[in-house]
Amino acid sequence: MRARLVKTFDRFLDLQSNSDREIAEMLRDLEIDIAVDLKGHTKDARPGILSHRPAPIAATFLGFPGTIGADFIDYIIADAVVAPFTQERFYGEKIVHLPDCYFPNPATRQMTARTPLRDEVALPNHGFVFCCFNNNYKITAPVFGVWMRLLSNVAGSVLWLLADNAGAERNLRREAAAHGIDPARLIFAPRLALAEHLARQRLADLFLDTMPINAHTTASDALWAGLPVVTCRGNSFVARVAASILCAADLPELVTENLAQYEACALRLATDRTLLASIRRRLDENRASCSLFDIERYTRHIETAYTMMWDIAQRGERPRSFAVATS
Repeated sequence: MRARLVKTFDRFLDLQSNSDREIAEMLRDLEIDIAVDLKGHTKDARPGILSHRPAPIAATFLGFPGTIGADFIDYIIADAVVAPFTQERFYGEKIVHLPDCYFPNPATRQMTARTPLRDEVALPNHGFVFCCFNNNYKITAPVFGVWMRLLSNVAGSVLWLLADNAGAERNLRREAAAHGIDPARLIFAPRLALAEHLARQRLADLFLDTMPINAHTTASDALWAGLPVVTCRGNSFVARVAASILCAADLPELVTENLAQYEACALRLATDRTLLASIRRRLDENRASCSLFDIERYTRHIETAYTMMWDIAQRGERPRSFAVATS
């Protein structure tokens, strides 16, 4: 990834050893028009750089699904699902809506041609496979309770999870037993290279999202592999990302509004193979044409967003929320 970035840009500067102020001064010298924060409040973030106002416009994008809460960030790049304008009062930034999903998804994910056999990945040879490859910390008690009821109601089914850490695995197996479910019905998948990870998802039947922290990349990966995702739309940005992704994949019927609907939708798909097959078929047909994986369309829209930010500044106007029209 680093090599690709170095090759892509006219100038690539490694400034990790420089101070926030030094970097801000360098950005001013380079006459940067728009500075874009990609980390927010996450590991190795450097929000202090933008606190020095190194560019006329500052925006936050992608890395942190929510407001930075700082008066030196002008805009947050989002969409109408994850951050509706009605929630603007909860944001320190003005909200910019891209017309589809704010989350970029290139149609170039490599997936190995061979799908492994079930016994090669510790899955039983028969039975419905629910899966969730989100990080284990996203699994909350109410959601896990839904999953256990699904296992109880779908005979022979299993739950395929990411092998995140030994402590989480022990705890989840213990909680399964507390719900009356054989802990052996929880199968933990080790991390693999992306191409292999995508290929093994063909063995799953349905991806169950977590809440209030949704699947992000994992939802996109599942859909790219042809695996339907069921989510529950919450109130905050981070709880609405999978809903945005599914709408951009033309599968809005897999977005539910509460846990009861979420459970009912998952159970219906797990017990109606004809319905599930139709969803999978539509997903396969949509993949080449839906906005979710149309990176050229996405690029046009985000370029328009930056141009609109600049035009507003050039007119001497204060930053304001706006929506980019479809092009």
